[in-house]
Amino acid sequence: MVKVDELGDSRLITGGRIIRTSGLDELPQLLNVLRGEMSLVGPRPCLPEEYALYRPDERKRLAVHPGLTGYWQVEGKNKTRFSEMVAMDLYYVRQRSFTLDLFVLVSTPLAILKQLSDIVPPRRFDRGPVGEENDQDARKAHC
Repeated sequence: MVKVDELGDSRLITGGRIIRTSGLDELPQLLNVLRGEMSLVGPRPCLPEEYALYRPDERKRLAVHPGLTGYWQVEGKNKTRFSEMVAMDLYYVRQRSFTLDLFVLVSTPLAILKQLSDIVPPRRFDRGPVGEENDQDARKAHC
């Protein structure tokens, strides 16, 4: 599975990758939750044309309402193949409980922070080549 925004899609606005990674683009889905069309926790919804390609065993992942977040999102999003996502969603459908939903809801912010840290390059502090002359320059600067 490859996400379009990871391929440098030109349709993505500046800052769009951060908006998508942080899940802010999902906030309008709260209206679907209020209407009862979605749940806070559940498998990701799919498009009808995707559903048509699912095998019967893969379709079982959608036996519950789709969710804003889910077990797959906190346990392996962006690091799994389609078959692994389906397996995680089927695990959620079989094990669904208040405790599992609570685990997913509490884990979601941590997963988002992890995803954000994955897209932000680490800061490097380059002190230049190590050598006696650099040590002397450092001592002069402090005097």
